Amino acid sequence: MPVGRHDDGDGCTGSDRHMMQTGYAIGGDDGCIADARHHAAAFLERVRTEQHCAVTARVMDLTQLVVSELVTNACKYAPGPALMELRVTSETVDVIVWDSDPTVPEAHAADAGRVGQHGLEIVKAVAQDLQIHREPVGKRITARIALSDP
Repeated sequence: MPVGRHDDGDGCTGSDRHMMQTGYAIGGDDGCIADARHHAAAFLERVRTEQHCAVTARVMDLTQLVVSELVTNACKYAPGPALMELRVTSETVDVIVWDSDPTVPEAHAADAGRVGQHGLEIVKAVAQDLQIHREPVGKRITARIALSDP
C-alpha cells in the first residue's frame, strides 16, 4: 500500500512503502532454486526500469544469494510447495519465503569443519534484518536487504 512519495536523490522515486511486490509458488522440483533466483533477478530488473531505482550489482547478487539459501531450505526440509514473495521499498528488498514446516531453523555456531547447514548463517551475515515467524501452517522467513551499498 503506497504511502507518500520518496525522492531524495537516490534514484528511487516510488512510494515509501512497497514500491513493488510480487509472489511466486515454488514446487520443490528440480530447478526450483534456479527458477526462484531467475524470478528475483527479473523482479529487480523491473524495479530498475519501472521505478527508476538504482539496484546495484551487489544488491542483485545478495538478493539472489538469500533467495537461493531460503528456497533451498524450504525445498529440503518442508514437505509440499513453498511460496516466495519479493517486496521493494525505497530502502530495502524483502525476501519472504513461506513453507509448511513449522520447525523454526537456527543458525549454528561457526564451524569451518562442518559440511553444509550454513544457509541461515549466510543469510544472517548479509541481511540487514532477519525475522522468522511461525504461521498457523508452517513458518515465514523474512530477510531484509539494504538497497544502498555501505
